[in-house]
Amino acid sequence: MQEKPIELKSIFILLALSLVWGSSFILIKKALIAFEPLDLACMRISISSLAFTPILYFQRKNVPWNQWKLFLAVGLTGSGIPAFMYFMAQTNINSTVSGLLNSLTPIWTLLIGLIVFKTKIDSSKIIGVVIGFLGAALLMIFGKSEGENTNLWYGLFVVFGTLCYGMSGNLVKHYFQNVRSLIISAVSFFLIGPPAIAFLLYRGTLTQIEWNQQQMYSMGAVLLLSLVGTVLATIIFYKLIQDTNAVFGSSVAYLMPLVAMGWGFFDGEPIGLIIFISMSLILTGVYLIKKKNV
Repeated sequence: MQEKPIELKSIFILLALSLVWGSSFILIKKALIAFEPLDLACMRISISSLAFTPILYFQRKNVPWNQWKLFLAVGLTGSGIPAFMYFMAQTNINSTVSGLLNSLTPIWTLLIGLIVFKTKIDSSKIIGVVIGFLGAALLMIFGKSEGENTNLWYGLFVVFGTLCYGMSGNLVKHYFQNVRSLIISAVSFFLIGPPAIAFLLYRGTLTQIEWNQQQMYSMGAVLLLSLVGTVLATIIFYKLIQDTNAVFGSSVAYLMPLVAMGWGFFDGEPIGLIIFISMSLILTGVYLIKKKNV
């Protein structure tokens, strides 16, 4: 099947998503000030699921419920599992490193397309994959020399999260091409929401909130992550994939590290030579794997 040409509208949407999702890493950092990562992940999923519930109610007759297993897979890989991975990661890495490693998403998208969906791949894309992963390895092995007192191997949580994103993008492109992005988002969150809500009720997380200044600050970050960075952005992202292709859609990660780095710089995070070398390698790899798709 011939890929659709990339329109100017899709490029503007890509830029907007880069700004929104590039800001997610600093919001995760601020949310972790007052709450534990498991609680935050469940809060993000729960808030998003509840926000999508009214939409699902009005769209219920348009949902192909016989594909519920695929919707569940999209929900888990596109939002559920990554939510836990990123909050866990940023207990030991800063937002700049997390945003940079997130750029591996298009690389995983390509590899999963090749291995699972038998997408054709040429030599330049193979080189791009190698260069991209080399940049990630360099960051996690030598990045601690930047002076940050962290465990950069926690970056592997982000790497696994980007693998999940790559799978989600391919699932949407191959199985939900004719399903509205609003429905994809609403159903997938409806299916992963109840376990997250049950966990919060079991833990008594919400009843233990003291609503002091610190917790209200972190709660505001979670709400922004959920309603803007998850609910609104997820709908737009799935629509972008449908209008273009999985690799172009995931290349939002090409610009996100620049946004994340900017927020990190203003928040006092160290940005040294290793960061720039790693970013150059990863983004070069991303460029090589997607240049023929744009």
